[in-house]
Amino acid sequence: MSDLKVLFVDDSPTMRRIIQNSLNKIGYTDLIAAEHGADALEKLEGVEVDLIITDWNMPEMNGEQLVVKLREDPKYKDKPILMVTTRGMKEDVITAVKIGVNGYVVKPFTPEVLKKKISDIIK
Repeated sequence: MSDLKVLFVDDSPTMRRIIQNSLNKIGYTDLIAAEHGADALEKLEGVEVDLIITDWNMPEMNGEQLVVKLREDPKYKDKPILMVTTRGMKEDVITAVKIGVNGYVVKPFTPEVLKKKISDIIK
């Protein structure tokens, strides 16, 4: 079992449930769910997390804006961020890497894919 604390962000309640179930299945139980970037920033206040998983397309503050904001903050400058999204175009992946995302998973995904990506970016 992993003792990593994971914040995951997705505007779809169904997708949040899928991500949570997948994380639980691969051994992550210390989880915080957020509905969009602004909600994620609120939930991060006063909390230490080891990994952030975010969707791209969300209302209020999308994943791209969230990543840019986190990377501007010294506290999250080097925090592992995994983008989980339906956007699978090469340009999207390049953009995500440019803004500082450590890993990229295209939906739909299996818990095994998530596990592999997480172990790739958590050193």
